[in-house]
Amino acid sequence: MSNGSAHFAALPVGRKVTVSKTVSETDLYLFAGITGDFSPNHVDEAHMRKTPYGRRIAHGALAVGFMSQASTKALVTVTYEVVERGEAARKAFSRVTVTTDRGSVVAAATHILKLVE
Repeated sequence: MSNGSAHFAALPVGRKVTVSKTVSETDLYLFAGITGDFSPNHVDEAHMRKTPYGRRIAHGALAVGFMSQASTKALVTVTYEVVERGEAARKAFSRVTVTTDRGSVVAAATHILKLVE
């Protein structure tokens, strides 16, 4: 069995991985600097305390990036579950869900992983 085959075999349907990490204010500012999105929603905690959200919220694009590694000021949980495999094409299809510490789903995706050697 080649190394690539071993990696594909490690992705059975039903395999599920959950990653959680807390993101700091610095993380939000660094991401804002990269994207140029300095909206008060993301960088102004005092302003956001006066809104229905009650606190700063992470950029949506940041949540998408965290589907591979969770990290936001509010606790974010990323769940990655293999739901289908294409044996001939050596592809695994996984459901990815990002939720806040309050249980709200903030992003969802299907990830297609193609194994190559």
